[in-house]
Amino acid sequence: MLGFILDCVYTSFLRYWLKWLIRHATGTCELQRVCSGYSPGATRTTKAEYALRSSKSRVLRSALEARKDNLKECVGQIMKEKDIKPEKDPQFKENLHTCLLQITGYSSLFKSVEELRKEVFSSEKVEHEAMLLKLWDLLMPTVKLESRITKQWGDIGFQGDDPKTDFRGMGMLGLINLVFFSEHYTEEARQVLSHANHPKLGYSYAIVGINLTEMAYSLMKSGALKPHFYNTALGTPELQHFHQLYCYLAYEFDKFWVAEEPESIMQFNQYREKFHNMVKADLEDPGVSLTLTVHS
Repeated sequence: MLGFILDCVYTSFLRYWLKWLIRHATGTCELQRVCSGYSPGATRTTKAEYALRSSKSRVLRSALEARKDNLKECVGQIMKEKDIKPEKDPQFKENLHTCLLQITGYSSLFKSVEELRKEVFSSEKVEHEAMLLKLWDLLMPTVKLESRITKQWGDIGFQGDDPKTDFRGMGMLGLINLVFFSEHYTEEARQVLSHANHPKLGYSYAIVGINLTEMAYSLMKSGALKPHFYNTALGTPELQHFHQLYCYLAYEFDKFWVAEEPESIMQFNQYREKFHNMVKADLEDPGVSLTLTVHS
């Protein structure tokens, strides 16, 4: 309770006067000190985001909701509002623009991810069916799929004869992640599938993949993935950055599962939560970068 009260006092009163004193002592505003005092990445962008969000200026706060093509104009308005002279701080404009690309880009990326999550797999759509069959060909290149609806789908971890029923939770997002991993890291994906088919340590490859997609989605929705994307995307994060994150989770979960040697698949939820907590702990590091690195 005391900590909450002190935080409120600092936020509403002390912080304002501290900023005022530092501004008059250094001749620079908080955003200038952030953009010049920290290297590009999560620490700089997170502090810039906090400074903008906590500002009493509508000009500064509105920059967080601006469209990508309006960001340069927003930077100009902020510089005018804060009386920042380009000749005195030549790097500020570019540095703040990069921060805003990352901040607003995170929100835009989540909207794109959400759209894919809500897109229902449809057998009537040729591109959906083609993607599903592509997943089979990538993972099982030497095995011919007997028909579209077949028990063979169980070989790559689907629960029924028709995989479309397994995509309901994450929609097309789950399928796209599975295909992206299999296409861009084919050898690693097949290695993971072989572990998933282990007689003792096996698990449902596709179902676990969809489950890990949900993990990535929930982490993004909560904002926990901001440090990762601020460190790995130098500008606006795109959908491929989200799919790359999934690849990391899929590969690292497989290593984790094999190392833990669970007694049975019935313990999946327990180990999933343990892995989830490990990822969340990693995301608390300002320098975090959850990137799959493959050693040849």
